[in-house]
Amino acid sequence: MKRFLYSSIIEHLPKKQITLLVGARQVGKTTLLRQVQDYLEAEGSPVFFLSMENMQTLKLLNESPQNLFQLIPAPTLGNRTYILMDEIQYLDNPSNFLKFHYDTAGDQLKFLVTGSSHFYIDKKFKDSMAGRKRIMEMPTLGLDEVLHFRGRDELVPYVGAGQIPQLYKDEMMQHVYDYLVYGGYPEVVLSNDITERKEILRELRDSCVKKDVQEAGLHHPDLYLRLMKIAADQIGSLFNLNALASELSADNKTLQNYLWVMRKSFHVHCVSPFHKRVASELRKMPKLFFADFGLRNSLLNDFSPIGVREDRGELLENYVYLRLKQFAEEERVKYWRTQNKQEVDFVVQHDDGTAAAYEVKWNAAAFRASKYAYFRKTYPEIPLECISLFNAIEVDLRSA
Repeated sequence: MKRFLYSSIIEHLPKKQITLLVGARQVGKTTLLRQVQDYLEAEGSPVFFLSMENMQTLKLLNESPQNLFQLIPAPTLGNRTYILMDEIQYLDNPSNFLKFHYDTAGDQLKFLVTGSSHFYIDKKFKDSMAGRKRIMEMPTLGLDEVLHFRGRDELVPYVGAGQIPQLYKDEMMQHVYDYLVYGGYPEVVLSNDITERKEILRELRDSCVKKDVQEAGLHHPDLYLRLMKIAADQIGSLFNLNALASELSADNKTLQNYLWVMRKSFHVHCVSPFHKRVASELRKMPKLFFADFGLRNSLLNDFSPIGVREDRGELLENYVYLRLKQFAEEERVKYWRTQNKQEVDFVVQHDDGTAAAYEVKWNAAAFRASKYAYFRKTYPEIPLECISLFNAIEVDLRSA
């Protein structure tokens, strides 16, 4: 089973640029590398797979970039060799390693590399790599990919593409309810056993926290886990680190660093406030959303069916955010809120200078247009649309 990103990776292979594939652990990056290896081998191209979790390989490449050719044959003139490197963040200086080979043999060596922690990417990939790499992010499976992985490809075109035929609607909603509880980690999606799914997610939660703490050098693992659980409990709400610092008896700087690690490990996304010309608009605190519902619910130890959950509205808002993020750069998706607590869930800024606003309600009947009169008066040029459970799957957000 192939991720939708596979085709973009294949399309980028002819480019000289290094292809850098990033994403959370266990989302399928290594599997995708192996699939690309199979493709290249079928094409008759020289291709080599190197894991940076192999200590001998890591030691050799850390000593010198040129040691690469102790592991693989040097490329011959006129031929192109493909090098697939998994978990490249474990190299001491991946930026120097890749720049050396790009500058000395970029036409003969094509690198496709993966990384699981963006804090490593930020720290270790220096400005010297500007223009030499293309970063592609692989999230956990979206709803459309969940359907693909379950062999329901005939349903995929209807996600975000208008009205779903009545024949498919009941089944589609069952997939939605399941997705909002168990999320999109491939191993979870491919399991039909509820007990096994819960156990996979709990193990994934524990291993993610452990590796985040170890790799980022965090001094208070219990505090990091507590902050993750609080974030899980507050999706769609303002995330006030100053108040949490007092509640957790921790300094604000530590919490900011721990939130940064959560973001760079692809667990959470921060949405900043939209403000344009009104002094009373909120300008500081972010709202948080989780990158995966299953991880989020495992942190709260709550896998209750969607129909009895008190947080189903927040889960739907999180779903809409993840859909918006598929089609808009992260910094272009914002929320709007005034000091008087008037708010709109999302304002999406388009490349052409226009914008669109979305309010998310589990039940469309709960939407009252009069509540948004101030926003519409202040921003008459920004259309506002209500997204409810029964149109969230159908509404086309690609224009965002």
